[in-house]
This record gives sequence, structure tokens and C-alpha cells, in this order.
Amino acid sequence: MSNSEEEEIARDYICFGNPDTTVIILDATCLERNLNLVYQIMEITPNIVVCVNLLDEAKKKGIQIDFKKLEEKLGVPVVGTIARKKKTLKNLMQKVEEVASHKITPKPNNITYIPAIEDGIKEISSKVETILPEEKQGLARWLSLKLMDREEKILTSIQEKLNISLLENEEVKNKIIQVDEMLKKHDITEENIRDTIVSSIVFEAESIVKDVVTYEKEAYQERDRKIDKIVTSKIWGIPIMLVFLGIILWLTIVGANYPSELLSTFFGWLGEKLIWLFDYVGAPVWLKGLLIEGVYQTVTWIISVMLPPMAIFFPMFTLLEDLGYLPRIAFNLDKYFKQACSSGKQALTMCMGLGCNAAGVVGCRIIDSPREKLVSILTNSFMPCNGRFPFLICIASIFIGSYFAGAMQSVVSTLAVLGIIILGVVLTLLISKILSKTILKGMPNSFILELPPYRKPQIGKILVRSILDRTLFVLRKSYCCCRTSRTYYLVIC
Repeated sequence: MSNSEEEEIARDYICFGNPDTTVIILDATCLERNLNLVYQIMEITPNIVVCVNLLDEAKKKGIQIDFKKLEEKLGVPVVGTIARKKKTLKNLMQKVEEVASHKITPKPNNITYIPAIEDGIKEISSKVETILPEEKQGLARWLSLKLMDREEKILTSIQEKLNISLLENEEVKNKIIQVDEMLKKHDITEENIRDTIVSSIVFEAESIVKDVVTYEKEAYQERDRKIDKIVTSKIWGIPIMLVFLGIILWLTIVGANYPSELLSTFFGWLGEKLIWLFDYVGAPVWLKGLLIEGVYQTVTWIISVMLPPMAIFFPMFTLLEDLGYLPRIAFNLDKYFKQACSSGKQALTMCMGLGCNAAGVVGCRIIDSPREKLVSILTNSFMPCNGRFPFLICIASIFIGSYFAGAMQSVVSTLAVLGIIILGVVLTLLISKILSKTILKGMPNSFILELPPYRKPQIGKILVRSILDRTLFVLRKSYCCCRTSRTYYLVIC
């Protein structure tokens, strides 16, 4: 039951891409919610391996899963994994190979819906099977559900991929009309049939979880809920968010001063030695100017001024991401985007924009409405991305913080950068509101935001990811910008 573009792409590939095996990743800490995806995919293909991941997190919460019993209930192979441990991933890939090579033949135990829907499926699928090509006849039951549900997008995909129009077939159309009349007698209409189907899946998932999952502590999520009551509250949510951002920026500004000064002194001393060397060998003035005053001074300025703030800011920002706090920021901002007549998902893409505007724009694909997607793309650039933070910190320290002495210098610089971020949020909301009331008129859609559990951050991976993937990448981009832009080079001088 796809609700977004990427879900439609995944669904179409499972239906028409003929995958040898489909691996479904479940979260061991919330198995009940994830099983609905398993049952939906089992309607499409039997070649499934269920991977229950995050067993380490489940163990911490006192959650135990009986994998053998779960495998019996589902009728497909089930493998438990901890993605950080290669041994568990080898077990998963071995099971995938066995299914793909037909050493194991999964026999999914599909959902049995209420009698009225089951009767409707039999009626429609008997006609659908005669139309579908032989290799796709396994989809007849699932397609019958889609025809009853009137899911137009999958019917369009069938027409494009298989060149078959089910709704243009008179026999199928007549069967759908007959089934609709039959369902109405049981108070099932076009408006509530999806809810009825989902209810059957949810009830089945609940009954399975009761049989296969045991909890050492029933209130295993109590700690997370207590924290959420504070960090997502109407009163404290936004102030806590600003305090976190302020602390990160203050530590970045204060912490970057010392390594910046050391690097600047070292590169200055080394530059003097290089000038002496060029003079000693009698190098031409133009060559010395090109290599020392041009390339060397530009590169060393970038390293001494921009590297220390990035080396501090990115790991701390990644720490918030690993803790699970960033989705809480989106949750706190959701109501403001609703007031701006935009999608609450825009809060997520805006938070992604703090890391990288390009990633924020690409992330706009999670928004269903084309109008809201365009609004989000147009306003994402108002958020300062991680590539701009070192520059903003540098400008704030030089032109604003320098008017104050001592500890106040770093505090004022921090407040200046924090003010720029708040200004970016305000502009995003303001422009979104203006666009929604003028050239992109419309009302916001609702959305469901899943808050991940709070997790212990992986310090080693945070350092590697933030330094290699972000710091060095942005540093290289900054050097290219300085090398190619004479205007920006003049600002540096």
C-alpha cells in the first residue's frame, strides 16, 4: 500500500523486476508494526527472506524473539542480524542464496481476510488469472485486492509494464461491480475497504507477536517516553532545541580558536621558510607569487581557519543524529509548517538541509504532494548547510565577536550564528506561506512521523563518518571555490 514515490518504485520492482529474492528488514524493537510490510509483500511474491535486525537493541530492552516459531507462523525463512557484526550478515546472505537457487522454497502463510473480502478476491481473481501472462498469474490474488481497493497507481503500472488494462476488460469490470454490491451488504465501501484490509493485517501481526516475542520488562519504552515528554513538549521542545544548537556552536567556536591559531602559526613559519628557499634558488618573482602567495597561502588559510570548526561541528551534529534527536526537531517544527500551509515532512527536509542542501532537496521526494514538494525544494536553500557553517563562524567571530573581549567574544559569536539559523527557519516558513497563498495554492496534507528509539551513539563510526564523509569533502569543495573565485579569494585576503 504505497504512500510515496520511493515506495511505488520498490513495489513496482518487486512486481515486475523479477527479483530472485526479496529481503525484508524488520526492526526487532517494534516487530508488530513491521510485520504489516511482510504480509503485504507475501501477497506479491513467495521468494522472501525476513531479516530481523537490531537484535542488540532488542536485547538491551529485554526483548526476546523466537525465530523458529516466527518462521513457522510466516512460512518464509527468518534470520536475526546485528548489522555491525559480519557473522550475522553472512548468515543472511547464505539464506538469500538458498532461496535464490531454490534450495529452499518458501511457502508464505498469507493473511486470511474476513469472508466477504475473501469471496470478492475469489470472484475477481478467477477472471484476472485468464488475462495475466503465465509468469505473473501469482499476482492475481494481490491484484484482485488492488481492484477492490481502486488503487489506480498500481493499475497504471500494470498497463505500462505488462501492456494490460484490467479495467477495460468487460468481464473484470462486471465482476468488480458484483463484488462492490456484495461488499456493501457487509457495510464495506470504497471509502473503508482499505481500513478493513489493514485491520486484518494488524490483528494478525498482533497475534503473532504475542506468540513469538517475550518481554523481560513490559514498560521497556518508558525511559524514551519520559524523555520525549520533555524534548517534544509544547513548552520546552523549541527552547531545548535552541539550547542544543547553541551549545554545539559555542563549543565549535571556542574549541576551534586554539587549533586554528596553532595551524596558522605553523603555516606562517613554514611559509617564511619556503620564501627563503625560493629566494635562495633564485626563483622568478612570478613563480614565487603563484605558488606561495597564491596556492600555498590559499590552501593553508582554508586548513587553518575552516578545518578546526568542521572537525568539531560535524562530529557533534552527527552525535545528535545518532542519538535519535534530529527527528524530534522535525516533530517540534511540524505544527509551524502546517500553519505555513506546507507539509510537515518539510521539517525533515529542512533538518537534512542543515547537513547538506543538496541532500535536503533530494530528500523532498518523501513528500507526496507535487505542490508541497516544490515549496520544499524552493525554500531548502534558506537553511545554512554544513559547508557554510565554518564560513559563518569565521565571519561572526571577525565582524561581530571581535567587538567584545574575553569569554563574551565566543558567546556573542555563537548567538550570531544561532540567529542566522533561526532567520533561515523563519524565512523558510514565511516563503512557504507566501508560495502556498499565491502561485502554489493549496492546503497541507497530514503525515505520520516515526520517532526512532534513543540509542547509544557509536563514537568510532561518528568520527569516521563526520571526518571522512563530511569534513574532508567540504574542505576539498572549499578549496575548489577559493581557487576558482577571485572575489572569494579577495574576501579571504
